[in-house]
Amino acid sequence: MPIIGWIFIILAAAMIIGSLMLLRDSANTMNISDEKMAKIKKRQAELEAEEKKEH
Repeated sequence: MPIIGWIFIILAAAMIIGSLMLLRDSANTMNISDEKMAKIKKRQAELEAEEKKEH
């Protein structure tokens, strides 16, 4: 394989690894306000109660 092919393969691998590392680093930075978190938990409890009622 010519050297340009190897360069493309190395660049593609570096881009994939770099994007995965960036995704890993930004995975836990999503801040949710306490108000929104309370709404989420309330809705989740309502859904679980509905599921229990149906079964």
